[in-house]
Amino acid sequence: MSGGEAKLLGRWGEALAAEERRRQGWQILASGYRSRFGEIDLIAADDKYLAFIEVKLRTSEGFAPGRAAVDARKQNRLRATAELWLAEHPEEVRQPRFDVAEIYAPQGTATRAPRITWIENAF
Repeated sequence: MSGGEAKLLGRWGEALAAEERRRQGWQILASGYRSRFGEIDLIAADDKYLAFIEVKLRTSEGFAPGRAAVDARKQNRLRATAELWLAEHPEEVRQPRFDVAEIYAPQGTATRAPRITWIENAF
């Protein structure tokens, strides 16, 4: 898979995760928020929580699960980026947390029913 194909697949997975959260009553506040430290795929909120969401899509279950890619280094980058977002939004009072959305789509974007597993408060 080329870099462009992987990027397209990743954006498709992020859109799936965003739509799933919307169906669950969450509001998507930002998508692809970037800072000098990194990127947060989705920032979503419900009545109680502000979730900084890392989306990991896999086309094969033979490789490590998506959550394995969110190692300590990635977590630190996500925390630093979330801190900047919070500093830019001082009005935000909901409890922040970090979630991981694992998406399994064996046929890539042609997968009819991708499986999404949410790991809430992942770290």
